[in-house]
Amino acid sequence: MPPAAHAQPGQAYASDSPSQQAAEMSVVLCTAGYDHTIRFWEAWSGICYRQIPLQPQWKQVNRLAISPDKMYLAAAGNAVGNTAVRIWDIPSLSNTPVMTLDGHTGNVTALQYSAQGKWIVTGSEDGTVKVWDTRTGQVQRTYKHEGTMVNDVVIHPNQGELISCDQVGSVKIWDLGENTCTHELVPAEDVPIRSVSIASDGGTLVAGNNLGTVFVWRIQSGSETPSLVPVTSFLAHSKYITRCLLSPDTRFLATCSADTTVKLWSTKDYEYTLDRTLEGHQRWVWDAAFSADSAYLVTASSDHAARLWDLATGETVRQYEGHHRAATSVALNDINLT
Repeated sequence: MPPAAHAQPGQAYASDSPSQQAAEMSVVLCTAGYDHTIRFWEAWSGICYRQIPLQPQWKQVNRLAISPDKMYLAAAGNAVGNTAVRIWDIPSLSNTPVMTLDGHTGNVTALQYSAQGKWIVTGSEDGTVKVWDTRTGQVQRTYKHEGTMVNDVVIHPNQGELISCDQVGSVKIWDLGENTCTHELVPAEDVPIRSVSIASDGGTLVAGNNLGTVFVWRIQSGSETPSLVPVTSFLAHSKYITRCLLSPDTRFLATCSADTTVKLWSTKDYEYTLDRTLEGHQRWVWDAAFSADSAYLVTASSDHAARLWDLATGETVRQYEGHHRAATSVALNDINLT
């Protein structure tokens, strides 16, 4: 995430110069949580240059996602009287959503854009995983975790499979082409799996549960369906894991926890040795996002703040302060597509 020209407060993306506009949009960083606002931040100055106020009926935002082209921001959460998945056009600066995804009947816990931005996957406490067409807002697929809540869902790099996890300790892999569940993993029965992550090369699957344990599988491609081989499991935290996330370069795993820390684990040789512990948040750490070059990590916490960490030193290089309640979600897109 190299330093870029920053938009000034009130000038975000509003430029007559295409080169200036491109520079201002080179890093899109957003946070949200329990205070009914989504905030956009200048990554390096720490200035909040834009807020999207959410209707009073929104209880919280659980997850944010920025489209690959940085044109749209999607938010998922919990709202009174309606399902809370909304999408905003970023460059327009309008606070009115351009699309609403209606269909879930419970708190929406997970959200991710496909690689081309043509579809979105969501997971919900209503027990379903849904795939949505971003051009029409219509549901294309619905997959069910019978009788339990979905806590997380991610898209396989091949864009043909989804991996979801639930409250009874199950991890499921869904084949979009065959429209079926091809694998179900239950590493610790009746212990909720809180978060799943898959490596950018598609070779590793990681899950973190409510007891602070991380499970790792190697994904081996075969002639028919891939096989998942358990590699290791380890106690990462003494309290439950809220988020686990493999870095884009696959060299590290970040785990966020209720114990107020973020831990960075080396994935070398599948040994998952502790590289460093990121300390500074005062309360639960809920979410994290890596920079595209895997050199930085942004985290969101119940202490109302988000932090930017330099992973080479383990130090906080910027704090983003302004939320007046828990910050539970963060999204970062600093991929240079040029």
